[in-house]
Amino acid sequence: MDKIEHIGIAVKDLEASNALFAKLLGTPHYKIEDVASEGVKTSFFQSGPNKIELLEATKPDSPIAKYLEKKGEGIHHIAFAVGDIVAEIERLKGEGFIVLNEVPKKGADNKLVAFLHPKGTNGVLVELCQEIKEG
Repeated sequence: MDKIEHIGIAVKDLEASNALFAKLLGTPHYKIEDVASEGVKTSFFQSGPNKIELLEATKPDSPIAKYLEKKGEGIHHIAFAVGDIVAEIERLKGEGFIVLNEVPKKGADNKLVAFLHPKGTNGVLVELCQEIKEG
């Protein structure tokens, strides 16, 4: 894994949270994106070399809606940048991790993504991210 790509934070109200994080970080969000397949609207902030992704549920049965219902607002996942997501999935499966997406899917911010089950990562949902290369 190359670096922490972003930290995902589940929020109930994206507009209010955008205002809060803009004040906290001293910079506005740079992108809002709907990921219809996951029932989520995301907002991204850049803070130095780091990114924060805010996640608001757009469907009551989405993973973020279920997370908010069970745990409330807070850190939802940590995402790591990888150069070859398919190879990294295979490596992690070989190490005994439970991979939730054996085939990467399109995520927000022009990324292919896959997740590791938190049961195998000390309760932390881990996301793998690979930049989608154009062409």
